[in-house]
Amino acid sequence: MDDSWRAADDWRRARGTFLALLGPGSAWLAVFFTAPLALIWLYGFSESDRFGDPTFVPTAENYERAFEWVHLAIAAKSARIAAEVTAISVLVGFPVALGIAFAPARWKTPLLVLVMLPFWTNLLVRTYAWIAVLRTRGHLNNALEYLHARATVAADALGLPGLFGVFAPLDLLYQESAVIVALVHLHLPFLVLPLYAVLERMDRSLLEASLDLGASQWRTFRAVVVPLAMPGLATGALLVFILCLGNFVVPDLLGGTDAIMIGNLIAQQFGAARDWPFGAVLSLLLLYATFLALWLRARLARGRAT
Repeated sequence: MDDSWRAADDWRRARGTFLALLGPGSAWLAVFFTAPLALIWLYGFSESDRFGDPTFVPTAENYERAFEWVHLAIAAKSARIAAEVTAISVLVGFPVALGIAFAPARWKTPLLVLVMLPFWTNLLVRTYAWIAVLRTRGHLNNALEYLHARATVAADALGLPGLFGVFAPLDLLYQESAVIVALVHLHLPFLVLPLYAVLERMDRSLLEASLDLGASQWRTFRAVVVPLAMPGLATGALLVFILCLGNFVVPDLLGGTDAIMIGNLIAQQFGAARDWPFGAVLSLLLLYATFLALWLRARLARGRAT
């Protein structure tokens, strides 16, 4: 009976049903993913004519341009910014995920809703909100100016006039730091959610055993919680890194001339520069880097499981 059930369940004996279920999804991927990707790949071996239209000419000149020092420097800076955002997200997101996982059952859903709340707002709206916060006459500088005024009044009452001097607004916008802060805010849920999913399924008896055997809470966290949470942590960190690496909206709106990233360079080629072949090559190289990161993540996960 067992063998007959497996035989009936074998897709080779029901190819029509299998193809009917597989067909729509495969057609969608072929039309909206594989075909555009193949077109971008062909653009990479093309040249732009004087009107900016790509003309297919078998050449590797665009790949040679991509490895010029100026472009490699932008790619390295993009990787550094993405790594910094990922590290900050881990430091901020791990306690958040841990707190939600160990919160009372009635609080878990509201806390998860708060984590996912930014997804309910458009990316552009959230980015422009940071402009309102960080600009010279923004909410943050207004709050600092208010505190400065109150402190000045208190100093004058204590007979210390001029102790705090004249308030000077902080120059926070159009800096690399503004880009990093906004990217952390935008991508933090991508780290918290997979990390929470792993911590929620963690066997709590292992923590009790560690504490009963004399380990401190910090030792238990370092030797038990972190290794068990590593799959979710690696997945979330990889998601944040990849999303930050290709982001171009935040650096374009919040960053200055020194905060250009590889995503901005790609957007410029398809926009103002009208150099689609070079933009296609940069897009493909970024895609290759993403696939390489995913492959390394899969290999590490397979090795850990083994």
